[in-house]
Amino acid sequence: MTDGTLRRETSLSFDDAEARVRETLGEQGFGVLTEIDVKATLKKKLDVDFRRYTILGACNPGFAHQALSYRLQIGTLLPCNVCVYEDDEGRTILEAVDPATLLPSDAPELKSIASEVRGRIQAALDAV
Repeated sequence: MTDGTLRRETSLSFDDAEARVRETLGEQGFGVLTEIDVKATLKKKLDVDFRRYTILGACNPGFAHQALSYRLQIGTLLPCNVCVYEDDEGRTILEAVDPATLLPSDAPELKSIASEVRGRIQAALDAV
């Protein structure tokens, strides 16, 4: 874990890692609500070439409901972003936001939810 993220390097190809992380997120109760192909978007909007990089917006409806029930503003942190990208050496990296690092300091009621979400996202990454 570095700088508020959960990180894992995998020996899988980019395509295989992306497919597998979708599966493992599902096994942990998350669905992928959004998908951003950063490479394609930057090519289309700026005509620049960029590495393969996908951002998956993952959400566990039960945890989202609990968190939003405590504080509606938590929606600004949803869904949880999980990134799949190739680094400069061509390795495939999985990286996700650590939800516990994003919580407002005056929201202790959300700590247990964030801790559980962090554990499940880490488990999904570890299973790839």
